[in-house]
Amino acid sequence: MNKYLLTVTAFAMALGANAQQNAPITAKDYERAEAFLGYNTSHLVDRANVSPNWLPGDKFWYSVSTAQGNEFILVDPAKKTRTTAFDSQKLAAALSTASGKTYDANKLPFQSIGYSADGKSVLFSADAEKWAYNPATNQVTADTSKPVAGKTAALTGRAARGGGNEVMSPDRSKAVFIKDYNLWVRDVASGKQTQLTTDGVKDFGYATDNAGWTMSDRPIVSWSPDSKKVATFQQDQRKVSDMYLVTTNVGKPTLMSWKYPLPGEKDIVTIQRVIIDVENPKIIRFNIAPDPHRATLSDDIASSGSFDDADWKADGSEFAFVSTSRDHKNEKFRIANATTGAVREVFEETVKTQYESGWGAINWRYLPTSKEIIWFSERDNWGHLYLYDATTGKLKNQITKGDFAVTKLLKVDEKTRTLYFAAGGREPGNPYFSHFYKIGFNGKGLTLLTPETGNHNVNFSPNENYFVDSYSQPDVPPVTVLRDMKGNLLATLEKTDVSRLAATGWKAPAPVKLKAHDGTTDIYGLVFTPTKMEAGKKYPVIDYIYPGPQGGGVGSWSFIASRGDHQALAELGFIVVVIEGTSNPLRSKSFHDMSYGNMGDNTLPDQITGIKQLAAKYPIDTTKVGIWGHSGGGFATATAMFKYPDFFKVGISESGNHENRNYEDDWGERYNGLVENSNYDAQANQNFAKNLKGKLMLAHGMMDNNVPPYNTLLVAEALEKANKSFDLVIFPNSAHGYGQYSYYMMRRRWDYFVKNLLGAEPPYDYVLGPKSTKR
Repeated sequence: MNKYLLTVTAFAMALGANAQQNAPITAKDYERAEAFLGYNTSHLVDRANVSPNWLPGDKFWYSVSTAQGNEFILVDPAKKTRTTAFDSQKLAAALSTASGKTYDANKLPFQSIGYSADGKSVLFSADAEKWAYNPATNQVTADTSKPVAGKTAALTGRAARGGGNEVMSPDRSKAVFIKDYNLWVRDVASGKQTQLTTDGVKDFGYATDNAGWTMSDRPIVSWSPDSKKVATFQQDQRKVSDMYLVTTNVGKPTLMSWKYPLPGEKDIVTIQRVIIDVENPKIIRFNIAPDPHRATLSDDIASSGSFDDADWKADGSEFAFVSTSRDHKNEKFRIANATTGAVREVFEETVKTQYESGWGAINWRYLPTSKEIIWFSERDNWGHLYLYDATTGKLKNQITKGDFAVTKLLKVDEKTRTLYFAAGGREPGNPYFSHFYKIGFNGKGLTLLTPETGNHNVNFSPNENYFVDSYSQPDVPPVTVLRDMKGNLLATLEKTDVSRLAATGWKAPAPVKLKAHDGTTDIYGLVFTPTKMEAGKKYPVIDYIYPGPQGGGVGSWSFIASRGDHQALAELGFIVVVIEGTSNPLRSKSFHDMSYGNMGDNTLPDQITGIKQLAAKYPIDTTKVGIWGHSGGGFATATAMFKYPDFFKVGISESGNHENRNYEDDWGERYNGLVENSNYDAQANQNFAKNLKGKLMLAHGMMDNNVPPYNTLLVAEALEKANKSFDLVIFPNSAHGYGQYSYYMMRRRWDYFVKNLLGAEPPYDYVLGPKSTKR
């Protein structure tokens, strides 16, 4: 009897201790966590987000928000002056008087369009009306003058966006558009429309856009600098297989079908390159075989915003371009005669894995005046610039050298033979911090133009005599300065103030440096801890993952007040980590290629060893590890739960490309290689679903035209066959992102981790989202 009483007492005490440890998470706890989401933090950051609006003479204005309201600043680089453009309170009052409407100084609905010719008045528009404001007299009058416009940046090889789905010519006198699979041009002055091509048909149209996972009705063209010709293509997808999705609604569903080739399929989208004489409609076809629908920057031939890998000679007589092979291993630099269509092969580069021309920008240029080519290559294991002879195709010299990566070629000054570019890894510290440099074509005179530690973003003046530089770190708010092209500091424009944000209890994430799974390679990440931590307590850890390989989980290494819901999750009682694993860009070529041909690796060995290292510094409970991610992160999350089930205990896999033979052809074939040369089976998550031990939630939008939902359904079916319990969230009419249901998914994510990783009961059906969206 006594033994029984002792047992009952011990059991009761254990229950009490467990209940105390796993106390319910209340709606108040969720409300406090919600305070750390972007819509609750962004307005508490003052004097940030400087976006210069350039005026004649390289002057510019910008606005910043403060606790007292918006401020408008006018800067004159030549005079090195920074002055208040006008008092927004006075302007709002004057505009209200002039218009008869009431305007809030903090919500002025205007865009400055310049200054009057005498420089005394600000010209702006508000509610479709044009106004002139004279700060000296504090009067607003109707503006009937022609605004003084600043110099437009050069559009060589690029097209200006017109209205709707048109693309404007550089001189803005013409606009091309697609109609019935053919290309048309509209004269802007008269409105006259002229048909340029006549043989375009469905699935073989001109300038049409379809990369499988993304498409638009805007034509893909590159205008010649003289606005007389456009380079484009006839896109052939007649033999390409279809992808299907169906809507969910009352009555019969609507079928959505489009051309979506998959890895291993015989027929993919190809492009037949042409140049079209716009003034005297004529099609000049290139005398080469069709190219695969590929680009050096990514899998979309228009990922830069216009026709990728295209560069014109100034007089429109020549058109330089690069042809990319289906597997991205071979690049051919070619120059076409714009009159005859004859194509000259200049040189080619072949790599063992996959070629890319940069990150966020295409880093090659055709320089017909000097008959040279600036070329980007990782042939020495780092992304660097090279100078080629455009006549012979021979290498003249390597321009940049060293253990750092050129990321973006920003400006080419042919007169002084100087290049301006962004690069990472040359300066001490975090290799993902981007700095701005200049160097001569001959590889001499490398100069750092942005010396401060941090991630730098630059914005050139129209005349390219100055640049505005905003630099920051994940835990250090931005400073914005003005410099000349020699790097001389002319003015400090703004220092971001986060004091109001910090007063709420907010804190920045902690940047960390770790070792990869090989024990030698440095990797980097961010750690989010609760703002109020209990001494002696160990916290479950949540690993947010996006393995790339075209980009990583951290995203921008600049300051951001809220990075998704990482800090919000931390406030609920977790430590959240984001670890940038190996096999991602912006480092060396060998770093990026560590998992080439085996995307199923998904940086998971780096995640595991990274979390174990962090546990030595942070109070992390490594027996309670959660993981979640979206898209490629969803793919990686399921892999983690299936291949490392004893380490990862709870996972949320959103919209994952679990079977890359079910995802668009280019991505898998670029980073895995062609199906016949790579083991796609070894990377398919449904083949390992039987290994699940922990708690797994799958989520997908059933109208996802990026990653078709069948990827997740394959995994669901495999789990059912293996008699495994799992959770499934379906968004019947949502695409890759969940649109109006994004906050619903976020709330479900919080609930899942709270219940299954923290061991607590979440509040029932908490409504998450900005107040304006809450019902």
